[in-house]
Amino acid sequence: MQVFVTAGEPSGDRLGAALMAGLRELAPGVRFAGLGGPEMTAAGLQSLFPIEEISIMGIVEILSRYRPLKRRIAETAEAVIAAKPDVLVTIDLPEFSLRVAKLVKARSDIRVVHYVAPTVWAWRPKRAERMAAHVDQVLALLPFEPPFMEAAGMRCDFVGHPVVSQPVASAAEAEAFRSAHEVGQGPLVLALPGSRGSEVARLAPVFGAALAKLAQARPGLRVVVPAAGAVAETVAGAIRDWPGDPVFLDPRAADHPAQKRAAFAAADAALAASGTVSLELAAADTPMVIGYDMGWLSHQIIGRMLRVDTVTLVNLVSETRVVPEFIGKACRPGPIATALGAVLDDPAPQRAAMALTMERLGRDGPPPGLRAARAVLEGLGRA
Repeated sequence: MQVFVTAGEPSGDRLGAALMAGLRELAPGVRFAGLGGPEMTAAGLQSLFPIEEISIMGIVEILSRYRPLKRRIAETAEAVIAAKPDVLVTIDLPEFSLRVAKLVKARSDIRVVHYVAPTVWAWRPKRAERMAAHVDQVLALLPFEPPFMEAAGMRCDFVGHPVVSQPVASAAEAEAFRSAHEVGQGPLVLALPGSRGSEVARLAPVFGAALAKLAQARPGLRVVVPAAGAVAETVAGAIRDWPGDPVFLDPRAADHPAQKRAAFAAADAALAASGTVSLELAAADTPMVIGYDMGWLSHQIIGRMLRVDTVTLVNLVSETRVVPEFIGKACRPGPIATALGAVLDDPAPQRAAMALTMERLGRDGPPPGLRAARAVLEGLGRA
C-alpha cells in the first residue's frame, strides 16, 4: 500500500509522523511519499521541498506569495497523480492542502483524506460544502467537529488530539529546570510568540512590552522562550531587550525537546500566540493568557466572519471562558500584563478547565496517531 501525505507546518509535521507510525503498525509494508518536515523526514519520508515555503498564514501574507505558492500546489498535485497512491492524506494548512486535493480529484479517483477539520464552526461554514467535492474523509482533532463535516456529506472520524499522547515533564524535571536557570522564588513566565515569521514580527514587541509591565509589579520575574525551528533566529533577536533575563531555548540544541517540556511544567504561567500551543500548555497544567494579531486586511475580513466568541481551544473544548485572550486591536501590553498578573494570583479555574479539556481530547484512549491510521484504513476498506 502506498500513502501520499502532505504537511506544511510544524504541527502538521508532528501529526504526519504519528500517522506514519500508526500505519506502519497496522499495515506493515506501507510506503510513503509526499511533503513534510523534520519529524516526517526522520520517519522515512523524502520531502518534495522544504515545508517553510508553504507555511503561510493570513490573507495578506498568502496574497503576497501567491505565485510561488500556486506553483508548489501544482507541483505537489502532479507528484500525487504520478505516484498513483492508494490514498492522499493532506494535513491541515487548508489554503494549500485543499487546493492540492481539488487538482488531484479533477484528474483522478484517488481517495482523499484531510487530517484536521477546517474550523467551519468558527468561521466560513460554507467551506465544508466546498471541500466535500474533493475530500472523501476528514480526521477531526476536536470532539465536536464530526457533525459539521458529516452534514456536508463527508465521512468524519474523531481521532483525538496528539497533545494527549505527548510526554510531560515530571515535577522533579520541572524543579531541576528552575534550579539550573536560577529562577528563585519569583514567577517564571513562558513566552511563546508563534511559529511563523509573520506572527513573531507582530507579537514579539507586544509580548515584550507586556512582560516589562508585569516585571514592574512582580520582582524577580523570569522569562523563558522556547522557539520553533523555523523562527529561531528571529525570536533570539526579538527578545534581546526583554525583561526577566530571558532564557532562550534553542530548537537546534540536542536536548531541546526535554528542556521545552521541563520549561512548560516549571512555568507559573504562559503568554502565548493563539493556536494549538494552548493545548500543549493545558497538557502541562500551565495556566495561560493568549494574544494574537494579524494584518489589518486579514483582521477586517476574518473578524466579520467569526462565529464564536473565543478562539482559544481550551475555552472551546472545556465549554468555559476561563482563558483570557487578546485578539486583534485588544492585543495590547497593558491589558495582557494585567491578565497575566490575575492568572498568577489565581490559576485554579484554568486548571480545572485544562483537565477537562485533556479528558475530552482522549487522554486515556489509544494514541491519536494510531486512531488516525485505523480510520484511514477503515475508509479504504482495509481495517
